[in-house]
Amino acid sequence: MLQKESCTYYGGGLKGAECVFAESAEKWGIKEVNFTFSGQQTARQKNLVVLSDEELLRGDISMELVAKMVGRKYYNADKIRKVLQAIFHMVNNGHQVFVVGSILEDNTVKGGTGWAVELAKLFNRPLFVYDQPSKNWYAWKSNSWEKTTPRITSETFVGSGTRYLTDDGQQAIEKLFEDTFGQA
Repeated sequence: MLQKESCTYYGGGLKGAECVFAESAEKWGIKEVNFTFSGQQTARQKNLVVLSDEELLRGDISMELVAKMVGRKYYNADKIRKVLQAIFHMVNNGHQVFVVGSILEDNTVKGGTGWAVELAKLFNRPLFVYDQPSKNWYAWKSNSWEKTTPRITSETFVGSGTRYLTDDGQQAIEKLFEDTFGQA
């Protein structure tokens, strides 16, 4: 059985899903790391790792490629580039990726959250998305979404998602931790 004391959660400390993932990690006694960058406003102030410009560059990618992969255009390129670079560090450090958001018809996930999903696919990470509209968890397997009940099975994992977290989304995150580690 996975020992929570040996686990590390990676996130970004932003309002919504990331904040609830971080609070849950803290509640269960799991180490927490929140990647950010200078000038970024975070809702979660604990365990922030402020990435230098050099560190951010390790996660750099063509904005055209990102737009193509997630099926949308980004207009504030400088700011969104840093956000995407920070997400790279989250996914690069965590083995499993858990996201709360909305799965779109093209199998991407809405918003900036979609970049964490696409990176998880690229890095061949176990990937789970709680789709708030359908109120179900899905796993990415064989290039499609399959309904599932996820568990944290890796010592390093990522939690990301929408800023617009519903009560059901919050409960899904809390249940993930409870199903994996038992009562806090």
